[in-house]
Amino acid sequence: MAITAEKEQLVVAMKEKLEKTKGAVLTSYRGLSVAQDTALRRKLREAGVEYRVVKNTLTRIAAKQANIEGLDKHLEGTTAIAFSFQDPVAPAKIISDFLKETKTQALEIKAGLVEGRVIDPSGVKALASLPPKEVLLAQMLAGMQSPMVGLVNVLQGTTRNLVYALEAIRQQKESA
Repeated sequence: MAITAEKEQLVVAMKEKLEKTKGAVLTSYRGLSVAQDTALRRKLREAGVEYRVVKNTLTRIAAKQANIEGLDKHLEGTTAIAFSFQDPVAPAKIISDFLKETKTQALEIKAGLVEGRVIDPSGVKALASLPPKEVLLAQMLAGMQSPMVGLVNVLQGTTRNLVYALEAIRQQKESA
């Protein structure tokens, strides 16, 4: 297949996006109403996620050039990709939440892409169920901090017991 200069530019742009993306979700949007599509695009835009309808053949070529394997089988029918260049969870979370809110069958998750690896629709749903990054960091820090807090309490207990013993001796000497 001969690729025109315009299509070659599209392939290069898609390759760059596939290489730079932290997380992406491929969807089939057949039957999605204009109002639903507009609402979804608004939510994605607010989160800094880029959402584009793509040509399967050009995306297949770009994925091959970007050394992403396993994407080919998901590039059938209508395809749109939501890219996030900062948060790998954002596209999955927004699209999954949108599906729960609208209960639509028109939008279907085909696959996902996390740090250059292709994941299946169940992997996208699992990714979407993760708590936000800030919560995960807080949980990790709490887990790291708890042994230190325990050590400090143990060390303080020894000092505290010494102070109690000295206080008891002082009171005993005063009363005698």
